[in-house]
Amino acid sequence: MEKWRYIRSGLGAPAYNMAVDEAILTAHSEGKVPPTVRFYGWSPATLSVGYFQKALQEVDFAAVEQAGLGFVRRATGGRVVLHDRELTYSIIVSEEYPGIPRSVTEAYRVLSEGLLLGFRGLGLQAEMVQLASAEEQEKYASMGSAACFDSPSWYELVVEGRKVAGSAQTRAKGVVLQHGSILLELDSEQLFGLLTFSTERIKERMKQQFERKAVAINDVLLAAGREKTTLAEVERSFEAGIAQGLGIELVEGELTDYELELVRQLGAEKYGNEEWNKRR
Repeated sequence: MEKWRYIRSGLGAPAYNMAVDEAILTAHSEGKVPPTVRFYGWSPATLSVGYFQKALQEVDFAAVEQAGLGFVRRATGGRVVLHDRELTYSIIVSEEYPGIPRSVTEAYRVLSEGLLLGFRGLGLQAEMVQLASAEEQEKYASMGSAACFDSPSWYELVVEGRKVAGSAQTRAKGVVLQHGSILLELDSEQLFGLLTFSTERIKERMKQQFERKAVAINDVLLAAGREKTTLAEVERSFEAGIAQGLGIELVEGELTDYELELVRQLGAEKYGNEEWNKRR
């Protein structure tokens, strides 16, 4: 059984969190560290936008500042995510690793198998739905809000037909980086208050549609008459699920000195730089 490094970072600032994921990718591409699974959180709670999003057009920065939130642009695609009451994960592994498909969508399916098992470990009837047909695409498609959980992928993790995980992936230097949000709680009112819309009516329509398509873990548990889960319980379930899903052993570790130096550079020059964060 292959051994992968497992890092529990705890809470981190937005620039730090994104710099760490990229630093691990670089170090792994150079053969300095093994494939890595990382769990982390955000302090302060943070709004992140996808690499291709037009932040100045889609985000209400006055509302972000008033709420005391952080802001960062990810290196991965996808849409806006409000990182607050969640477990964030990242998986970093070489494209040449046995069993990692060349196709982005198929790699997403393989890497997300452990997430599926993590949800099931919490007693949720989670499924991975392949949106291969026009009908399935239409069922899960959105009216086009900037919110991540309103955006369909080829493979969706759903509970009772509602999206329960938002993930994004990028490839660079021969390495796959997939990271995403596992929500314990979901505050759609706050999220949509941070985005810009042409009218209040459109905003409300999109928020209602979003709420029909996205759900957080504790919402599902409460609806089933069960008690809420905790972050520690979620972390244990997903640690076990990812290990089982990928057929690996997770060995706890830390960032190397080389990675920490890369984090400092990337934080200062990229993810902590307003030009990078608002450039589109």
